Amino acid sequence: MDPAVSLTQPALWPLTAIVFLPALVAALLSLPIVPKAREEFIRWTTLLTTAVVFVLSLWMAWPQLFGAAGPAQFRLGEPGMQAVVKLPWIKAFGIEYLLGVDGISLPLVVLTTFLSMLAAAASWPIAKHVKAYHVLFLLLETGMLGVFVSLDFFLFYVFWEVMLLPMYFLIGIWGGPRREYAAIKFFLYTLLGSVLMLLAILMLYYSSDLRQLAPEQLLASHVVSPALDAAAQADAMRLIKDAKAPVHTFNLLALAQIGQLPTSPFAATQLWGMSLEKWAFLLLLIGFVIKVPVVPVHTWLPDAHVEAPTPISMILAGVLLKLGGYGILRICYPICPGAGLDFAWLVCGLGVVSMVYGAFAALAQKDFKRMVAYSSVSHMGYVMLGLGVWSAVAGHEYRWDAWAQGVNGAMFQMLAHGISSAGMFFMVGVLYDRVHHRNLEEFGGIFNRMPVYGGLAIAVFFAGLGLPGLCGFIGEVLVTLSSWNYSRVLAVISAFTVILTAAYILWAIQRVYLGAEYKGPHGDHLTPITPRELAIATPLVFFAILFGVAPQILFNYLTPSVNRQVETLADWTRRVHDAAPAPPAVAVGEADGRIESQGVAAR
Repeated sequence: MDPAVSLTQPALWPLTAIVFLPALVAALLSLPIVPKAREEFIRWTTLLTTAVVFVLSLWMAWPQLFGAAGPAQFRLGEPGMQAVVKLPWIKAFGIEYLLGVDGISLPLVVLTTFLSMLAAAASWPIAKHVKAYHVLFLLLETGMLGVFVSLDFFLFYVFWEVMLLPMYFLIGIWGGPRREYAAIKFFLYTLLGSVLMLLAILMLYYSSDLRQLAPEQLLASHVVSPALDAAAQADAMRLIKDAKAPVHTFNLLALAQIGQLPTSPFAATQLWGMSLEKWAFLLLLIGFVIKVPVVPVHTWLPDAHVEAPTPISMILAGVLLKLGGYGILRICYPICPGAGLDFAWLVCGLGVVSMVYGAFAALAQKDFKRMVAYSSVSHMGYVMLGLGVWSAVAGHEYRWDAWAQGVNGAMFQMLAHGISSAGMFFMVGVLYDRVHHRNLEEFGGIFNRMPVYGGLAIAVFFAGLGLPGLCGFIGEVLVTLSSWNYSRVLAVISAFTVILTAAYILWAIQRVYLGAEYKGPHGDHLTPITPRELAIATPLVFFAILFGVAPQILFNYLTPSVNRQVETLADWTRRVHDAAPAPPAVAVGEADGRIESQGVAAR
């Protein structure tokens, strides 16, 4: 590699290390030089690796903690993409090694590295195939981090798929009695979403044309690197503008620019009576909501959670569910804005149905872990509602503040749920490791037997409940308030769901922690919380309280990037959607012929 690249792209090595260090260590651990019998060495190596990656992400997100801020570190208040890394990968198709972070993705990166470190510490009780478990665990972390920092759609898809196999094996080998069923169900649901996503990626790729973008748009979307000198930039732009055939791209920032053009090819091309933009939006939406998950594609989640070992449940609830919400915000809305506006009712409706259904389902459960799993379905419904309340329309004079409040609330809810849900699953796992059952009817009096554990657990469950002063409250309130401008019925339903949430969580606390006496088996095994368990639970409780009383810590990162995206889409609604006549429709047959002729010309 040219040494000059490191100088013009200072984030190259830090961002690459954050993503690929876990995979590198996994590759080293998998070599025969590391004997399977050295289990403690493997555990400590994995924990140390996740800790190093967490410190690296903290170095990027909070420069002041480490002294003066450098060019590769995040600058608060700047809404655009920062620490961009751009290298050619598969030149024939314009596929690039394109990474970057902004106020939307960076908090999720830090959440992922933080929870991965805690989950690695929670993996100490894993005794079967320790070496294989930790190799897969580290590969999973690389996949999750790669999704959050990828700005090339093809690279995004590669990382999305990299997550699938490790999680399948981690559930299928180290899970509970019905682990094979749960793992296959998870695999099939996620694979269905992946196939639909791939179709959408190909549709958008072959409809895109970089020649439609102005020079400043090519620079802003990093199609032409701003790090180049003026002459090199001019040459790169001339190559694109002088091309005889359409110049396709996988660049997510460029696809968003193309999708928001008055003459967007995504909106112009028709397929079976609907624009290609709408088909792509629906295909991507299905792929992402399977991960969220929302009703009716949620049924894999309770089974996967119940059967997965505790650390994998923490990762599944704390990070994997957030990938769906992130994908909708990062990809669906910016690239397919017309479809996003037309299908806002669908996104909001799915969110509200999931909210209410998940809460009622949680009330009906007798398995402690299954109850927490259904609570995730309900809580992620708030994320969908917050993302979908596109109220910046003519009837509201294109004011975007209410929608921005909803999207900020949805992002905060994702981060807060990452803390509280991981904590709840860990607390359930602490009990299960001792008594080997999760029957809510057989618990009781745990607070008396394990007072320190009981206090921490109740604090975490109150955070999940949405108690004011804890992290779960802020996001839910902002989403409910923002939905009032979009639909008062939806706002009332989302407010009512808070009562259902309080019902199932308070009932669980009463039955498990405050009941008269423990009624289940292995009562003599209810020993006090260990130092390792305390070291995992304490930071989760600390951040649940911190983000509840000082939410501005997160909003300082989130708000500039979220507001910029919402303002841009509100301006697009006024300037393009409502002002311009519909672009001339191009039948899909004509588009296919055009693509085919391009292929002949290229040959």
